[in-house]
Amino acid sequence: MTGTIGARRLAGLGTSVFSEMSRLAAQHGAVNLGQGFPDFAGPDFVKEAARAAIDADLNQYAVSHGTPRLRGAIAAEWARDRGRAVDPETEITVTSGATEALADAMLAFLDPGDEVVLFEPFYDSYPPIVRFAGGVPRPVTLRPPDWSFDPDELAAAFGPRTRLLLLNTPHNPTGKVFDRAELDLIAALCRERDVIAISDEVYDRIVFPDTGAVHVPLATLPGMWDRTLTLNSTGKTFSMTGWKIGYAVGSAALNAALRAVHQFVTFATATPFQDAMAAALETAHARGYYERLRHEYTARRDLLRDALHAAALPTLPIGGSYFLLADIAAFGFPDDVAFCRHLTAEVGVAAIPPSAFYADPARAPQLARFCFAKRPETIAAAAERLRTLAVGSAG
Repeated sequence: MTGTIGARRLAGLGTSVFSEMSRLAAQHGAVNLGQGFPDFAGPDFVKEAARAAIDADLNQYAVSHGTPRLRGAIAAEWARDRGRAVDPETEITVTSGATEALADAMLAFLDPGDEVVLFEPFYDSYPPIVRFAGGVPRPVTLRPPDWSFDPDELAAAFGPRTRLLLLNTPHNPTGKVFDRAELDLIAALCRERDVIAISDEVYDRIVFPDTGAVHVPLATLPGMWDRTLTLNSTGKTFSMTGWKIGYAVGSAALNAALRAVHQFVTFATATPFQDAMAAALETAHARGYYERLRHEYTARRDLLRDALHAAALPTLPIGGSYFLLADIAAFGFPDDVAFCRHLTAEVGVAAIPPSAFYADPARAPQLARFCFAKRPETIAAAAERLRTLAVGSAG
């Protein structure tokens, strides 16, 4: 073969920042607070349900759009917690993680040249998935410290080719929980411009009431059910990201389009894990699981925040998710990538440079992202190493 191997859509992708920082962390034996996954065990009652499902020989293909039991459990949660009756047969689709649901949605709703309004900093897979589907990302910048956006800038991002708005709340990487006034503005623009909203709400159970944050699903706002597809992930909620059980909730018409793609992408998601997550959702409230989850993540947040502050890394406030952004300006590095490389190789703690989450990295403020979905002893080990970080260490 001669020439470049691979489609033109792959141009410019390269290696993700997560891969680079994880490689550096492994090379230098660093405590990895970069990648956003728990390093602790998931709940025993969920693991027991998976073993029971396997022992019951629930090992063949599930219905493409999800097992009836899991879709029923998701519908019950929406009725109880959001006050919305959802038809489990036509309004819920189970996918192999929320990332698959996101890719399915882009392929289902975008024609080449269609535009997608999204907020930056963004989860790093958003722009590539938009482009894979032939779409054009139109970023609107969130600005610290409260990660607010300019309403005029948002309105100006909508144009004649705008087909989708992509929202993430609670937000990765900032921890922002969009408030009701912001959601009302977003919803009004979607209604006025006849735009479909894809709302990524995978951290909806990790919200911190002590900050005043309240998660409001975009689909529950007036006039938004028929034009909003809400994505979620049991992997985030039950700390089992490797099981890849995600789902999409929305109108029958939106789900029909999503399923048309899903059937030819993964067809169906792992059957025993679907059954186990159904059992998890059916019993989580009665077990007090969600309250315990918030309590434990609040404790982890505070541990990491205290460790970062002690290392002269003041953190920005968050309302949800399991990430903290710390101000690195005092250390004198030319950019966040240089800081994170130094932190990983010389201090032994891995973090992620948020400039990777901007269409133009030059717009990124001097911050580093740290994940606190870790055992207390992992955070303590990071805290010990962070004590060696010196202000002005770039020089």
